[in-house]
Amino acid sequence: MGIDMLGKGMAFPVRWDVTGRPRLAEGSAKIQQAILMIMATAPGERVMRPDFGCGIHDLVFQPNTATLHGVVIQQVQVALTRWEPRIDLLDVGVDVSPDTPNCLLIRVDYRIRANNATQNVVYPFFLSEGDAAVSGGRR
Repeated sequence: MGIDMLGKGMAFPVRWDVTGRPRLAEGSAKIQQAILMIMATAPGERVMRPDFGCGIHDLVFQPNTATLHGVVIQQVQVALTRWEPRIDLLDVGVDVSPDTPNCLLIRVDYRIRANNATQNVVYPFFLSEGDAAVSGGRR
């Protein structure tokens, strides 16, 4: 299957090349960018498509627990299954780096339907748990 089957369009995030034209992405890079765009968009953020996006943004002030990780995984699975028909989800996982405990690393493993290539992407999702350091010392 050629690149035409996977898509071609403006790169995300939008950037310009040296000639002043928008940069393009194609093939598997376009799919990866679409996945990141879905995960970065909160439902209700797009005027003409209010259902588009991933519900993880409602969880930003939740404590970093195993329960939260399960909810994040479920929200990502629902969003990507609905909004990215070019892939089959293989796995979604959540890891936490000891260096940045307020950042969830959401790993998405997927297979591109057009060519059966397996790929993955990691999306950093930052939490603010409302402690004194985050809220400016006020309680």
